[in-house]
Amino acid sequence: MPSVILSVIGSDRPGLTEALAGAVLSAGGNWLESHLSRLGGLYVGSVLVELEADRIDGLRDAVRAVDSQGDLQGGLEVRIAAAVDAADAGGEALSLSLVGQDRPGIVRQVTSVLSTLEVNIEAFDTRITAEPHSGAPLFHMDASLRLPPGLPAAEVAAALEAISAEIMVDLALTPAAEGPGGPGGR
Repeated sequence: MPSVILSVIGSDRPGLTEALAGAVLSAGGNWLESHLSRLGGLYVGSVLVELEADRIDGLRDAVRAVDSQGDLQGGLEVRIAAAVDAADAGGEALSLSLVGQDRPGIVRQVTSVLSTLEVNIEAFDTRITAEPHSGAPLFHMDASLRLPPGLPAAEVAAALEAISAEIMVDLALTPAAEGPGGPGGR
């Protein structure tokens, strides 16, 4: 069955995820995977929905009904895009964990190294926490990476280690645990 990606951003409120799940079900869709969070005070997310192509308008209408419920200041922006079948990714899957004192440019420098090596970032999460003793902001990054065929993990590790002192971070690169849904399972 075909799938679509439902992307949403809008004012957060209790019950919004349940309302979206109801919209998916009422349109005849099956909620497969999702990444939903409160980010910058907004409800932000994406949902992979198994749905026949002739039911997309029904999903769009059902989501509009969710938008009209409650007091959504600024509304709920929704985009629906057809999912594509990904070709076999090929190379090794790795997990990257990084932590260090927060400062501008960490993401740019790390992603620049990965891009230069043609490493694909399949999942990417960052957050700021307080350092336990001083309260200083600590930057955390967790990423699921897919190496191009033939690129050894040791080369990626060496390239990241080469910048770790400059950006003052500790990092770990480990083989990813892969399950049925790809890196990290489903």
